[in-house]
Amino acid sequence: MSDLPAGLPQPLWKLAEALQDEEATARLVADRPGQGGRQAAVLALIADPGVGGDNPDIVLIERATTLRKHAGQIAFPGGSQDPTDPTLTFTALREATEEVGVDPGTVEVLGQLPPAHVLVSGFDVTTIVGWWRTPHPLAAVDRQEVGAVHRVDIGRLTDPANRAVAAHPLGFRGPAFLIDHLYIWGLTAGLLDGVLTLAGWQRDWDHHREVPIPDRFLTGRARDLDSRDPSAH
Repeated sequence: MSDLPAGLPQPLWKLAEALQDEEATARLVADRPGQGGRQAAVLALIADPGVGGDNPDIVLIERATTLRKHAGQIAFPGGSQDPTDPTLTFTALREATEEVGVDPGTVEVLGQLPPAHVLVSGFDVTTIVGWWRTPHPLAAVDRQEVGAVHRVDIGRLTDPANRAVAAHPLGFRGPAFLIDHLYIWGLTAGLLDGVLTLAGWQRDWDHHREVPIPDRFLTGRARDLDSRDPSAH
C-alpha cells in the first residue's frame, strides 16, 4: 500500500494496484490492441463521494448532437494528441480541461490502459485513469463537441438492472450500460467494463439480455462502418 497516492480512498486501492499489472490491463484490450496508429487519449476520472457518500462516480460526456460523427454518443473526455503534447497523460488532461473544465491540478493519475485501436478512425486510444482528488463543478465548455457532462455513480453502472449486451443489426455484440436516457456502448462501454473489472466492482449480470443499439447511432453509411468496428464509439 505504500506506493499508493497519499489519501487515496480505500475503494480505489485495488484499481490503483491493478493498473500496474501489465498482463491484467493487456487483457482488457486484447480484442482491439494498438496498431501504431495516430495517438489519442481519454480520461477515466473517478471521484470518491467522501463522507456520507455511497459509491465513487465517474465522469462521462454526451457528445453534441450536431457532430458529423458519433453525435449524441456517450464517451470519456479526450481526443487526439497534439504535436506539442509531451505525453498522452497531458493529452487526456488537456482535452478534459478544454471539453468540460477539469482542473488538472485536482487529478491524481493512477495509471493507464494499453492503447485500443479504432479501425474507422485509425486512432490508438490510451485510457488514462485518474482519481479526482478535489472535485469541482463541471460544464460543457466546448459546445461544438460536448452536449452535456455527467457524473455517473459506480453503483448504478454495476447494477445488474443497468447492464446489457449491445446488439448491432449486422451482428456485433458488446457490453452496454443503460443509465436513465444514456445508452453507453462500443469503445467507451468496453473501457468502462474493463475499469470496473480491475477495481473489483463488477457484479453478476445477465449476459443473455440483448438491447438493440438505438437507431440514432446507426444512421447512413455509419451503419455499415459501425458493424465493422464498434470500438469506434
